Amino acid sequence: MGNKNKTISFRVNEDAFETLREIAEQRDISLSAVFRDYVDMLVDHNGRVDVVPEDERGERQDSEEFPPSVEVPKSFIREHERLELEADHLREQLEEHKQYLNHLREQVDADSDEEVIFLEDLDSDADEPSFQIG
Repeated sequence: MGNKNKTISFRVNEDAFETLREIAEQRDISLSAVFRDYVDMLVDHNGRVDVVPEDERGERQDSEEFPPSVEVPKSFIREHERLELEADHLREQLEEHKQYLNHLREQVDADSDEEVIFLEDLDSDADEPSFQIG
């Protein structure tokens, strides 16, 4: 099979759109070509593309790695993993509590046919004699 072209849509704000249109006009190409060039560059460099102005292109040092990498201590990674495990545990507990609440609601709904007597209603009956202890 041959290469089939696919369509990619980009959503940018109005200012970025105007800037891209100006770039296309300066280079005397279509706006689509600007995007195609950018996507081709991303694919060629495995997503490691740094966008810099043309006048700063030669100033960049070759020894500088892009994207920049940072060394992270093992203690930070362990703490992060511990927090992820704790978050998973808390999510499991939350799910168990939700299931328990649903179970209790089902029990209340099943028992709703029984008569419920509220204490306030018992106090309001004036026909019955009242008794006092003491």
